[in-house]
Amino acid sequence: MLILASASQSRKKLLENCQIEFIQISSNFDETTIKEKNVFNLALELSFQKANSLSENIQKTSLPEELNNVPLEILGCDSIFEFKGQSYGKPSNKEEAYVRWKKMSGEVGFLHTGHTLIIGNFDSSSNMFKITESIKEIVSSRVYFSNLEDWEIKSYVDTKEPLYCAGGFALEGIGGKYIEKIEGCFSNVMGLSLPWLRKNLPKQKI
Repeated sequence: MLILASASQSRKKLLENCQIEFIQISSNFDETTIKEKNVFNLALELSFQKANSLSENIQKTSLPEELNNVPLEILGCDSIFEFKGQSYGKPSNKEEAYVRWKKMSGEVGFLHTGHTLIIGNFDSSSNMFKITESIKEIVSSRVYFSNLEDWEIKSYVDTKEPLYCAGGFALEGIGGKYIEKIEGCFSNVMGLSLPWLRKNLPKQKI
């Protein structure tokens, strides 16, 4: 069974749309504890910590009984947007989101998503998750933004959607109409590369 170690609704929707069976459990990992300036290392480390945190504390969750002593795959992801060498997480407020979009209008950025898949079994007798394999990888996509008028940026920021997204935009949401094109994995820009998951998830789970 695949466990999505995230509260992300966009990742949840991606898995539902492609009919991959999974359950969603937030890892509740404190991302502020990781201090790393390199955007690739940061995204990868955060994805690992989310998955690993859940694997270490899975005995505290209410797993269905049928998942005892069966193979489990814990998926952790973290997305960071890079623009002109600077990394952007979620904007802290509408003013910050507006300033970002003024800079990004008509420009190009990169969405990097760290993926970690921890594979193992939960043994209720020992109350431990026994890891058999851990897979980590970064997937990057190039994002081209439309040229926007100031009123368009303000209108988008006023929806508050940018405040909940890495980089300040949601391809699958209102912000999708402001994206000219994507080079690379499309679903990666929404927080999870489905081709990567297909390649690394045990084949019987796809």
